[in-house]
Amino acid sequence: MSARPTLATAGRVLRQLRHDHRTIALLLGLPCVVLGLVAWMFEGTPVLDRFGPLLLGLFPLIVMFAVTSVATLRERQTGTLERLMTTPVGRGDVVLGYALAFGAMAVLQALVVTGFAVYVLGMDVAGDLWVVVLVAVLDALLGTALGLAASAVARTEFQAVQMMPVIIFPQLVTAGLFMPRDQMPAVLEAVSRAMPLTYGLEALQELAAGAGLVDVRGAVGAIVAFIVGALLLGATTLRRRTP
Repeated sequence: MSARPTLATAGRVLRQLRHDHRTIALLLGLPCVVLGLVAWMFEGTPVLDRFGPLLLGLFPLIVMFAVTSVATLRERQTGTLERLMTTPVGRGDVVLGYALAFGAMAVLQALVVTGFAVYVLGMDVAGDLWVVVLVAVLDALLGTALGLAASAVARTEFQAVQMMPVIIFPQLVTAGLFMPRDQMPAVLEAVSRAMPLTYGLEALQELAAGAGLVDVRGAVGAIVAFIVGALLLGATTLRRRTP
């Protein structure tokens, strides 16, 4: 890998995203709309303060997974990746370039959604707000990395979308969102420890209760490790075109 082709790939993806108004609306507008509905439904209750930080981490992961997996597959189907990889650009450059481009969108998304939740909806976070933003960005990067890995096994855009419930929904069930992990059957609790979303929601739950970076550094480190692992998997399984 080298810096020039990686940055060139990232720049090309960002230019495409800039002209894709529907994707930008999906990335920035949809989470704000859903958070607004939650705040409206439970106005006068502590629901938004309790569950809002969890949604700030959950939405970026799901949205970035869907956008990244579909966008990568579309480029392979149109022959863009095949033409690109006939040049000195390697698989690692392509994957890292995508990660940088969508990572920049993840940062923008986290800042917009967090700002909307805190300053417009009045969400109160007991822990450090900047750590909440950090975890939200990492969750978005995790969604990007998982989307890149998932696009390697999908052959159509519909299959890429189908990968989302296969990969994301089991993590939602076992991450402690519906039941505390220590109350789950032993097998499910062990499975949850191998799920990256578990650590994202765990960190956000602790931050909502007043924790700081020191308290969630283990979960943050685990998320980073999963991001690196998913990017390596995406780089090794990336194909030039869909058979």
